[in-house]
Amino acid sequence: MNAKSFLDRRQFLQATIGGCGFCAGGLHSQLKLAAAQTQSGVYAPQRLHHPARAKQLIIVFLTGGFSHVETFDYKPQLNADHGKTAMYRGNAQKIMGSQFRFDPYGQSGLMMSELFSNLGSVADELCMIRTMKTDIVEHFQATLAMHTGSATIPMPSIGGWLSYGLGTLNKNLPAYTVFCELLPYAGAQNWDSLFLPPIHQGVHLLPGDDPIPNLNPLARSTTLAELQQKMLHDVNQMHWKQRQHDAQLIARDQTNQVARGMMRVAPEVLNANQETASTLQMYGVEAGDTRSFAWQCLAARRLVERGVRVVEIIESGSHSNWDSHANMQEHVPKAERVDKPLAALIRDLKQRGMLDETLIAICTEFGRTPVTFNSTGREHHADAFSCLLAGGGIQGGITYGETDPYGISTVDKPCHVHDYHATILHLMGIDHERLTYRYAGRDFRLTDVHGNVMKEIII
Repeated sequence: MNAKSFLDRRQFLQATIGGCGFCAGGLHSQLKLAAAQTQSGVYAPQRLHHPARAKQLIIVFLTGGFSHVETFDYKPQLNADHGKTAMYRGNAQKIMGSQFRFDPYGQSGLMMSELFSNLGSVADELCMIRTMKTDIVEHFQATLAMHTGSATIPMPSIGGWLSYGLGTLNKNLPAYTVFCELLPYAGAQNWDSLFLPPIHQGVHLLPGDDPIPNLNPLARSTTLAELQQKMLHDVNQMHWKQRQHDAQLIARDQTNQVARGMMRVAPEVLNANQETASTLQMYGVEAGDTRSFAWQCLAARRLVERGVRVVEIIESGSHSNWDSHANMQEHVPKAERVDKPLAALIRDLKQRGMLDETLIAICTEFGRTPVTFNSTGREHHADAFSCLLAGGGIQGGITYGETDPYGISTVDKPCHVHDYHATILHLMGIDHERLTYRYAGRDFRLTDVHGNVMKEIII
């Protein structure tokens, strides 16, 4: 496409029905709304099931399965018995102690690894869930389970469910955005709306100089562009008058409204240069940086500040991630990349008075074995791993659940992925058992027929 094209890229995005070009892979082909949904209600703020403790959610997904016994689940017995054997899945395996020192942080004295010393500076804001459980130890399916509640059957993502259940806070921005520089396990399925109306699909933002591809037009005549838009508007209005109750057109029209709003406000929202030098330094964002994890954390705060309901940062892709089979020292550069920005995000939200209404979830797809098969690395482990929650409605400076002395299995308060999702929805004002969508003759929900809210961690 060049400057002589009849429609440049910006006009193409504005005019093409359903052509939300910045969504990864385009919008899902199912442009179908429930019959009861109307033009005014598809994307508008919805009524809550109960008072919400958090209005918005930031998810930070650390891809690959970081080791719980190297990060947030302190196991002195594991270190004491380093080199001995223990029964693991019916076989005698060699115990490997943590490769990193643990220290108490904050007034609460939360024990955290030296890998996350910066995050330790906000320990009193954190709730450590040490008894996470999932049903699968394969990356693709476990990643899907953490995002959709299902490891086998394609389902809408948690961000899509929240967009559907809560609506938007800013009609000029999507309710759900995803920063993802490298394609993760399971790809765009992690933010797909699937059978939910496509307006609820996550909008993929690509870290770099062009976070929303095709947003900026080539140089051209403004007068000609305005003329084209008027002609297209007139044609669309004629078409719309004959099909005012067409559910597919309603969905497409609302997608276009968000696209046009995004074009107006996105350049400003994603411009970190407007931040003060002290803020940039706190996150670790250098001049001209538009790609780093630090920039993504800062951009996430800016999006939430302007009303985006759910922002996810998927850190690393399906390669060069936290999947340390060969050597646990591989965790060092990964932690160095994320530790300071994560602490800055929590501190920044608190300083701005936003943390009380913004829930932060830091998670991964599974943990790693407390035993080793090669003396330096760890394998996948589904029976126990750690995730963190902070902000909206969460008690800070506490741990939830307990694993055995080696961190192999849960001995108190297990937290299945469904419980984790149920708790997030509850904090956002949604009853996970009542948030349903009828498709193919049955009602679906994020937690299926499972899930219990972890009420002990809620203020």
